[in-house]
Amino acid sequence: MIVFSVNAEKNRWLRERMARLGIREEDLVERFVRSSGKGGQHVNKTSTCVWLKHLPTGIEVKCMEERSQSVNRFLARRELADRIEALTGQPTRRDLEAEKARKQKARRKRRAAGKYEKIEPEMAFTAEDAEEHRGKTQTKNGTQMNAEKAD
Repeated sequence: MIVFSVNAEKNRWLRERMARLGIREEDLVERFVRSSGKGGQHVNKTSTCVWLKHLPTGIEVKCMEERSQSVNRFLARRELADRIEALTGQPTRRDLEAEKARKQKARRKRRAAGKYEKIEPEMAFTAEDAEEHRGKTQTKNGTQMNAEKAD
């Protein structure tokens, strides 16, 4: 198998994953085309975009995330493996991440609801407090008078 410009562990992981899913290099058609987007003159002059087609399934993948052709080749194969894995019905990496985010959001929602349910009764402003507050005013020297008498 081809060695990509990523660390050896990632190369080994991809090789094992492709073998487990039954993806062979002979079953892939690979083309290189010009990328678009960020990268400036480098992207415009070189063919860094990788287009892969898996012949047995007909799945096509196009990857132009990085400026490096070798890294894009790795990413395209990883995306192809994700799509083939999704066809088999196994949970993919994206499915697992989405499930984790859903659980985290639900947990945060429960915690926030519990936080605002526990308002202490002595902290709440009652109708009696409002009447008492409206009925009294404070004068310049600090004594309190009834608002009706102040008129």
